[in-house]
Amino acid sequence: MNKPFDKIKLHGFNNLTKSLSFSIYDICYAKTEQQRKEYLEYIDEQYSADRLTDILKEVVDIIGANVLNIARQDYDPQGASVTILVSEEPVEQQTFDSNETPGPLPESVVAHLDKSHICVHTYPEAHPNDGICTFRADIEVSTCGVISPLKALNFLIHSLESDVVTIDYRVRGFTRDITGVKHYIDHAIHSIQNYMTEDTKEAYHMVDVNVFQENLFHTKMMLKETDLNTYLFGLSTDDLSAEEEKEIRAKVEREIQEVFYGRNLPELG
Repeated sequence: MNKPFDKIKLHGFNNLTKSLSFSIYDICYAKTEQQRKEYLEYIDEQYSADRLTDILKEVVDIIGANVLNIARQDYDPQGASVTILVSEEPVEQQTFDSNETPGPLPESVVAHLDKSHICVHTYPEAHPNDGICTFRADIEVSTCGVISPLKALNFLIHSLESDVVTIDYRVRGFTRDITGVKHYIDHAIHSIQNYMTEDTKEAYHMVDVNVFQENLFHTKMMLKETDLNTYLFGLSTDDLSAEEEKEIRAKVEREIQEVFYGRNLPELG
């Protein structure tokens, strides 16, 4: 019997489904109600359905697929969604790298592949009286066959402002080789982190939770950035007193940690 990472001679089509889904969070502090309104308007413009469509088209190119159809929608009062149907390109015309190596970075909203899809949904929101704003983008890249969604990981992380990222990768179903033996995965994988560039891994704190026997892989990422100015909208630390800066920094750090750990932290003091 072949090992999962050996080249497998298949009986018919590769029926394995490889799904990469993750949430990207951008945390921000906007002091006034007007600034919070302007932040939501900025996010809606920055991540409109048109821009998200362009990002997902790049993903389609990275994973080696063809666009069949695109559906996109901007929402009122905020948010957007995109879906793209795609088909796998002929395998004999391309070489697909399934090794644990990073995919490309960006140079530059559900999308369907043949029996596969790519989609993105955005969720901007603001705390009603605390100044904290959180933008979440949920992305899923699901493919069948030899093409791998993991190769789009670096591009997507760097295409959006990412303070916290939670990533899930799962291989589902099975495919048969020419002897009739079922294979539940067709490539070796030890960690999602192995598909990230070194500068990405150096920029984030990372935690893995993997269930190898179920082909389930989970990675959480939290940016190490400490410059408060990168989290301020409509103002800078020059506009703040030392006490205000300390208070806002505590609010931002608390929001980031609550999102990263997925729970509300107890109040201190």
